[in-house]
Amino acid sequence: MTSHSDPLRIGILGTGTFATALAAAWSRAGHTITVAGRSRTKAEAIGHAVAAPAELAAASDIVLVAITYEGLDEALALTDGTLAGIPVIDATNPVDFLSGRVKPATGSAAEHVAARTGAHVVKALNLFAGASWLAPSDAPRTVALCGDDPTAVELTARLIADLGGTPAVRGGLNRARQLEEVAGFVTGLVATGHDPATAIPSV
Repeated sequence: MTSHSDPLRIGILGTGTFATALAAAWSRAGHTITVAGRSRTKAEAIGHAVAAPAELAAASDIVLVAITYEGLDEALALTDGTLAGIPVIDATNPVDFLSGRVKPATGSAAEHVAARTGAHVVKALNLFAGASWLAPSDAPRTVALCGDDPTAVELTARLIADLGGTPAVRGGLNRARQLEEVAGFVTGLVATGHDPATAIPSV
């Protein structure tokens, strides 16, 4: 995979399968990866540079938050306010994967991350499985994103292109709940044995 942009220092907050896959994909594209998480041992197992969560922002041009919704507040607390003013991609899916219901009664996980950290948050990459970016694909993959800060949106779009996706900016961060609802719609269909691709008309 060849980078479409100058190399960036990407911080990844999270140590699960999604974080591991995106770290590998962006590393292949020539970017420098630093991983932080609640478990340093798990962070080290991913195979890139490791930092404490509160050190991640200083080592990064942009940070990906790849945390389960249930562990989000604990992980953000460990950053100790250091994400303020930093471009952050929020890939959190705050949904019940059986029912497809979005868990927050109002707002979105992305807006919560922004309010909690003061970061320039962009909602993106919450729909495709991380491993899907590791295998070559001829099928087009459009990645919707939304955010308020132009620089953060531009960086996120560049990184989506480096994964092989086509970025589609859908407005400000107030559109984030819509993107999270889409993830709920898709997972709800999958849980009931339906192919989400057949639920959306081709244009």
